[in-house]
Amino acid sequence: MGSFGTNISSTTSFSLTGFPEMEGLQHSLAALLLLLYAISILGNILILVIIKEEQSLHQPMYYFLSLLSVNDLGVSFSTLPTVLAALCFHAPEIAFDACLTQMFFIHFFSWTESGILLAMSFDRYVAICNPLRYSSVLTDIRVAHMGISIIIRSFCMVFPLPFLLKRLPFCKANVLTHSYCLHPDLIRLPCGDTTINSMYGLFIVISAFGVDSVLILLSYVLILHSILAIASQEERLKTLNTCVSHICAVLIFYVPMVSVSMVHRFGKHAPEYMHKFMSLVYLFVPPMLNPIIYSIKTKEIRKRLYKMFLKPNI
Repeated sequence: MGSFGTNISSTTSFSLTGFPEMEGLQHSLAALLLLLYAISILGNILILVIIKEEQSLHQPMYYFLSLLSVNDLGVSFSTLPTVLAALCFHAPEIAFDACLTQMFFIHFFSWTESGILLAMSFDRYVAICNPLRYSSVLTDIRVAHMGISIIIRSFCMVFPLPFLLKRLPFCKANVLTHSYCLHPDLIRLPCGDTTINSMYGLFIVISAFGVDSVLILLSYVLILHSILAIASQEERLKTLNTCVSHICAVLIFYVPMVSVSMVHRFGKHAPEYMHKFMSLVYLFVPPMLNPIIYSIKTKEIRKRLYKMFLKPNI
């Protein structure tokens, strides 16, 4: 086995796969994906502009939402070049190092999103369970430290993945299942022993997604306990309503992510298009739906959008 930092791979590129089983619908699929990209990019940019311009939104909950929007833009821009190349320009080849770079950023933004959702659940916990201490607990400096910690954690977890792959020989047909590079897809291709890669991949999934999801669940158990202690049913519903956007964001992130993991690990005999479809849902749906959910459920953002588009200045 070669040294950790030495690339003993014989390959120089990978072939990305579109949807050959949907050959007659390639143009329609490309148009649909471009529409999803447009909604995601424009929606998240709008959220960032509104939060920046609206003084009343300069508070921890919306700082975390800004970070989520930046992260969702990162997810979209990470996959956009190769999806366009494979589906629109019929150029499926991607260089080895470029593929590893794209893989790094896709997984980096996925891990970061998990951390942001955990931070947002902590924000909701403090706001509901300790409202009098909210401003003293979630200061601007502390929010900034939390954001930086999330980014550093994600970077440290994902950084070894490209190097663990570069040490392996790739001597099979280097055809990837998707129109972008994912770690579970790449570790199917080397001729060498991928045990370390698989174990490390499983370790970071459990230590990040597993721990984050448990802590998010715990925070909502405590939140629900506090809400049930409120005497007025109207107040209970009003308090719970402040969590709906975050709950939706958690579900649309974790449900597809868990489904992708299950399909990759236990659905080896499932049709190939099922793997592709689940990965598309995982990477395309959260960045598209997050700004829509927060625009619908957040009164301040909704009012600002109404002013921007329905009440233009004359």
